[in-house]
Amino acid sequence: MERINKKLPVGVEDFSKIRTEGFYYIDKTGLIKELLNNWGEVNLFTRPRRFGKSLNMSMLKSFLEIGCDKALFDGLKISKETALCEEFMGKFPVVSISLKGVNGNGFNTAREMLCSVIGTEAMRFQFLLESDRLTEKEKMQYHQLTMIDTTNQGSFVMSDSILMGSLKTLSMLLQKYYGTKVIILIDEYDVPLAKANENGYYDQMVTLIRVLFEQALKTNDHLQFAVLTGCLRVAKESIFTGLNNLKVLSITSVSFDESFGFTDEEVKALLEYYGLSNCYSAVKDWYDGYHFGNVDVYCPWDVISYIDERRVDSTLVPKNYWSNTSSNDVVRHFIEKADAGTTKREIERLIAGDFVVKEIHQELTYKEMYDSIENIWSVLFTTGYLTQRGRLQNDVYQLVIPNMEIRTIFTGQIMKLFKESVKKDGSALNAFCDALKNGDADGVERQFEKYLKKTISIRDTFVRKTTKENFYHGILLGILGFKESWGVSSNKEAGDGYNDIQVEIDDEDIGIIIEVKYAHNADLESGCTEALEQINKNGYAEQLREDGMQTILKYGIACYKKKCRVLLEREE
Repeated sequence: MERINKKLPVGVEDFSKIRTEGFYYIDKTGLIKELLNNWGEVNLFTRPRRFGKSLNMSMLKSFLEIGCDKALFDGLKISKETALCEEFMGKFPVVSISLKGVNGNGFNTAREMLCSVIGTEAMRFQFLLESDRLTEKEKMQYHQLTMIDTTNQGSFVMSDSILMGSLKTLSMLLQKYYGTKVIILIDEYDVPLAKANENGYYDQMVTLIRVLFEQALKTNDHLQFAVLTGCLRVAKESIFTGLNNLKVLSITSVSFDESFGFTDEEVKALLEYYGLSNCYSAVKDWYDGYHFGNVDVYCPWDVISYIDERRVDSTLVPKNYWSNTSSNDVVRHFIEKADAGTTKREIERLIAGDFVVKEIHQELTYKEMYDSIENIWSVLFTTGYLTQRGRLQNDVYQLVIPNMEIRTIFTGQIMKLFKESVKKDGSALNAFCDALKNGDADGVERQFEKYLKKTISIRDTFVRKTTKENFYHGILLGILGFKESWGVSSNKEAGDGYNDIQVEIDDEDIGIIIEVKYAHNADLESGCTEALEQINKNGYAEQLREDGMQTILKYGIACYKKKCRVLLEREE
């Protein structure tokens, strides 16, 4: 069918390209109406990454900029707002920059990148040099924004004063040319600050961005209004000093709550279009659950990425796409800072599908992000690793992990840190492995429980029993993975099935079979018995005998929360 020919816009953030080159588009032009009916002089949208911020900024530019292609909006919601279209569509000069790429390892590199971003945008307006509406001095000001350093790979070069005043200067020149005030769009405004904080030049970058923004957004008589997007609302005293015209529209704001992210109806329609309605439940479990304002939304990047792959692979189950777009450092910092008491138990509750109650501070500087566990709770919320299920009072919320995808990011980091701790404690590692090799079931039980008590339990009140067993399976593999001389395999075909873990110690002719069970009713003894029966019934030890193992140790391990029971059968 012809309608199935629309391409999915994986990674496409150019509104014009999506509308002209046959991509599927979910109509978010309602944002334009809401913004134009209720805008502040400076409007800041904060949303987690991959929620359509850049595409919406491209949409705004396409709608507002002089010379726009009005056909791009045919059939979309905004086209029905004839009065708004008449007043605003194609009526403004627009300066549009993205700071997403300003991520240098050092300040000088980042500064050069910022010069390049602004210089490249200024190059779009070279017609200013031919205009008789500008004086020669004003044309020289424009030339200073586009000056190329031929000795440095053709990069743009600006003095500090030129750079800091660049957006204001460009808006002044454009107003002079068009006789109309200018709209400034700044996408991912906080990326330079995040990268500066990571790489040790935060104070220098804050000074640069503060002055740049003050001149462009605070003392700029040529500004109609500005729109900024970012992940965090950086504290006002950091870069928005004295900016009294800032209107913040965060993930807790009811305004624009459907403008970023896909609603349930939009996802259902998208799945139906590509003949994948049968995937709805899985997509909802994995990618829904973010609560912005008064609505629940899906992460667009995940939904589009999954559908794109699922169309050609009917066996594909949902997987983690979001973690590939960032390092997830905030989760790692959070888990590292979790103490052995309250915070550790709170993480376990979150992973089990429960909520925790926390006071959230949405204004932080990047330098403060990891200063305390309280600040990290706020960062997890604003960046999308946690979401709200209800506001109790003022800034106090019930926080939850939004979906299965984010849960895998938490569990992945927990397992990664667990393996690092195992590697550091050689005595505990050897005690466990010696007990396992020697057929000391009590020793295995004792050492394994010590590990369980030290790590954060990955349990889930609503997942299948096998998923719960996977946590304990993963812990065992995390321990055994450091015995380089042992042949360790997982879920290997053996006999009439697949065993959980198989170990071959060649130099001692010892083979080990481990089957793990989760004891839902806390009946650990029955769980162990069931595990051993499965080993024997399915003949898991046959391959070990064929490989010449003289001693075969069969372990049935049953677990419940942080307790375990170990039973052994030995064959000589």
